[in-house]
Amino acid sequence: MPREYTYGPFQSRRLKLSLGVDVLSKIKICTYNCAYCELGITSKDQLVSPEHRINIKPTINFQKELLSILKYVPHLNSITFGYNGEPTLNINLLDFLKIAIKVRNRLNWTESKPKLTLFTNSSKLYLDEVRERVKQFELVLAKLDAATEEDFKRTNCPHKDTPNLKTIINSIIKLRKEMPIDHKLAIQCLIYNSYKKEFVSNNNPENIEKLAYTIKKIKPDFVQVYSIARIPAQYFVFAIDQDRKKEIVEKFKEIIKNEDIKINYY
Repeated sequence: MPREYTYGPFQSRRLKLSLGVDVLSKIKICTYNCAYCELGITSKDQLVSPEHRINIKPTINFQKELLSILKYVPHLNSITFGYNGEPTLNINLLDFLKIAIKVRNRLNWTESKPKLTLFTNSSKLYLDEVRERVKQFELVLAKLDAATEEDFKRTNCPHKDTPNLKTIINSIIKLRKEMPIDHKLAIQCLIYNSYKKEFVSNNNPENIEKLAYTIKKIKPDFVQVYSIARIPAQYFVFAIDQDRKKEIVEKFKEIIKNEDIKINYY
């Protein structure tokens, strides 16, 4: 059966063995045009407002596809929603999740059941209806690469209708408070360098320090510091090295001072 909704399983740096689920169209569609995006540049017709809604419903093939793959990977760690853009744009996200839960519960697993995970760039979390959907996932990976408005605009290049960074940060704080106690929130920070002197990367002291103070306010369960692993959208950005990742983690720990927040680099 040709695959319409899934990709992998593959070894993820942050999630171990993961099966990806795409709930969007086959063309990238997103609210951001991140400088480092490994899916390439978001063209003008693919860059949409956070108010934009996509209405793609799962067909019976989604359940069949999940069953046909998952029965062969009883050691899977995560069923991960998010690939070809921002998955929360699809108003039918929970319909996909319900089918994934149903299939997962039908199967036998080597150890624990795989987590139902969602990647989000956080741009739509200011909408109550979106937070209501997002909090249903057992693990939410919420993007936050910047803690200053200037770094946010340079790094994430949001659609013009995207709220300011303060609103996005406050919406992540709201999500954290609204999530069920057994569901987990991870803040993922992709930090990169720039060859262009005139293009300041988010790997600057002010942004890193303010990110730490922002994460301290959010109080997530996890913080994931990582960098570019494949070809980025902009030719002049490149990955930070392992030593720099360690430095950032240590800086975060020094400022956050909360052992309940697990901070790692990948």
